[in-house]
Amino acid sequence: MDPRTPCLIGIAQLTIREQPGPEPLDLWEETARAAAGDARLPVERLDSVQIVYTDSWQYDSPVGRLAERLGATPRHRAYSKVGGTAPQSLIGEAAARIAAGDIDSALVTGAEALATRRAYRNAGEHVPWSHPAVPKPPYGWERPPHPSALAHGLFLPVHTYAIMETARRAAFGLTVEEEMRDRGRMMAPMTEVAAANPYAWRRTVRTADELAHGDRFVGWPYTRNTVAVLEVDQAAAVVLASTRLADRLDVPEERRVYLRGWAYGEDTWEVGARPALGASEAIGKVAEAAFLRAGLGLGDMDALDVYSCFAIALRQACDAIGLDPLDPRGLTVTGGLPYAGGPASDYVLHSTATMAGLLRARPGHGLVSGVGMHLTKHTYAVWSSEPGGRLGSASPVFVAEEVPVVDSFDGDGVVAGYTVAHGRDGAAERGVLVVDVPGGRAYAVVEAAGLLADAESRELVGQRVRLVSDGEVNVAAW
Repeated sequence: MDPRTPCLIGIAQLTIREQPGPEPLDLWEETARAAAGDARLPVERLDSVQIVYTDSWQYDSPVGRLAERLGATPRHRAYSKVGGTAPQSLIGEAAARIAAGDIDSALVTGAEALATRRAYRNAGEHVPWSHPAVPKPPYGWERPPHPSALAHGLFLPVHTYAIMETARRAAFGLTVEEEMRDRGRMMAPMTEVAAANPYAWRRTVRTADELAHGDRFVGWPYTRNTVAVLEVDQAAAVVLASTRLADRLDVPEERRVYLRGWAYGEDTWEVGARPALGASEAIGKVAEAAFLRAGLGLGDMDALDVYSCFAIALRQACDAIGLDPLDPRGLTVTGGLPYAGGPASDYVLHSTATMAGLLRARPGHGLVSGVGMHLTKHTYAVWSSEPGGRLGSASPVFVAEEVPVVDSFDGDGVVAGYTVAHGRDGAAERGVLVVDVPGGRAYAVVEAAGLLADAESRELVGQRVRLVSDGEVNVAAW
């Protein structure tokens, strides 16, 4: 074997339940030291330190502050942008540098302390965390939302993903009730996995019926107990090394896990610009490339962790790669973002660490996927207890073509997908539509209470509507 072959040799996860808990810098340090200890590697010898973007706090020098805490002087440093594919992109970059002989070891860590932020907020106190960035930098978007999406209040994933869910529901000819019941059946097994995961945020087993009907709506048709839980205090870290260094550290063969192949690709950045709202062409292309690079197929996978921030992410993945949502292997090894925890951009570090631990205990192959932004960015990674394959890179294997989004529109159109936003009291507040119009698509809001009730009582996709615009916001009625 090439002595530069990268392998994952250290893993760590952490969940803090006492509130308020520590700040992200503390969590980065604790998991970094734990993962390095698992790898038998002194932290000060790390060649690369990479951190997944944290929503919890803006530090003046995130990687610098962590390196200082660790006593490390890494020659490669990176701090990612926002997005659920960021952990795999950092891991892929680290593996590529190791394979090229540029470095021998790399740490990738990430943490969120949003539950602690909420605890301080509820107590009416400011967060007393260290080293704030002054001035505060802009949010870590790779690309900000479309101005028309912002004008229509369409920027939260709980609404954009729900729009894609209704589009798929209509495309598959499901009733509102059938979609909700199918969602419950698909996600109930995930709660069982989370209940057995000591690092899971929610560890209560739920029935399919409880998940379908047992909680308030957030972005209709999604209920609170079937969407990612963001306000968690969780951290994870992995250490990768060259086979040469793993040998010097006397890391046993059975504790080495190999990245057999991975790939990245993109759907459109705007939900309204997707050629088919309920489907993803990118996922199929990305998975195909990852399997090809790994020299393996879906049938070879012994375990799976499919990104699960919302049901539509699971469903589009299953549709694209030919996976049964009720596959006996299960869709997750962690419990998924709604139950194990959805620490902003960091979840894939947890699923990767969990998969690596599983492959150490039961040799075989595992698939870990990631999703970023509004089902825009996709990563698929094949991990294995056996070396082989070829890594791949962050260059996109597919980029979807965009349908034009019309900012302002007066006239008739046809609903392509929609949601109804609900407040914390459970009441419907407004509807948001993606409408097929001449020349492309337009966003629109629904304000009338009677129309909101109608939208939740039946399938609105395919409904002809009239849009009236004030130049910035289109209001829909029918």
